[in-house]
Amino acid sequence: MKEVSIVVPCYNEAKGLQFFYNALNEILTTLPYRFHILFVNDGSSDRTWEIMEELRAGDPRVETLSLSRNFGKELAMLAGLDYADGAAVIIMDADLQDPPDLIPRMLALWEQGWQDVYARRRERRGESWLKRHSAGLYYRLLRRAANIDIPANVGDFRLLDRQAVDALCRLRERKRYTKGLFSWIGFRKKEIVFDRPPRAVGKTKWNYLKLCGLALDGLSSFSELPLRLASVFGLICSATAFLYMLFIFVRTLLYGDPVAGYPSLVCIILFIGGIQLIVLGIMGEYIGRIYSEAKHRPDYIISAYHGASEIADNVAGKERQA
Repeated sequence: MKEVSIVVPCYNEAKGLQFFYNALNEILTTLPYRFHILFVNDGSSDRTWEIMEELRAGDPRVETLSLSRNFGKELAMLAGLDYADGAAVIIMDADLQDPPDLIPRMLALWEQGWQDVYARRRERRGESWLKRHSAGLYYRLLRRAANIDIPANVGDFRLLDRQAVDALCRLRERKRYTKGLFSWIGFRKKEIVFDRPPRAVGKTKWNYLKLCGLALDGLSSFSELPLRLASVFGLICSATAFLYMLFIFVRTLLYGDPVAGYPSLVCIILFIGGIQLIVLGIMGEYIGRIYSEAKHRPDYIISAYHGASEIADNVAGKERQA
């Protein structure tokens, strides 16, 4: 019987974790696979870890992994992939916005030879108009700017073959944009379209500030376009200044040297200063990524792990590799 691991990163999901487990278990009991459910506690401050342990005590399929602090969902997923040992790995959230009833379709496509079966959202229920349209604009920008094809409206809910998981785990960059890494590693991909339901309980942990940070990570990880735009801005400003200098020179020769207007001078100074700050900010984003990678800190730190005995022997080694 084939083994399939399900990785569930969690941050403060105490209210809905039991509902998620019940819905997931209802589907898994109908499928002819040996499942392992790996809950990853990403430094939660509520009872998420305690509930995970209660589920593990009542179900031998459940494994629990706790990070020493909140490292963020991207690194929590990486930790789960490092410790998942199934022939296929399914990544899903615990808020029931990733419907467990799609798992049979994913497994059927995997059996047909597809190595990356991802779920694309047709509708984003429970989200504001601003969030839906800003997300659409961002995906259009990213697809034009990135040097790889990143599908729009696709989250982390997907099934990965063991070969794809191993390839993904080899990418140890600290500032991770996993949605782009899924596309970067390649392999045979298949899309499933679904209508995303609203959260069952609780509120999303992603505010607009965090989403903007994730968007910047995506652009800076898979595109040099911001740096090129900075160069274009510099060339435009230099060319405009040069033409204006010629204009002033010719006008002075023909009509003398009248006193220039103070407001126009201030506007020009502020405009050029703003362009300079934007360019410095873009360069700072890329330099910050270089600095983060150069420190060679571990991707994450494990505070507790309760899993299968054959995996427990590899915990120390995997922490050294992280």
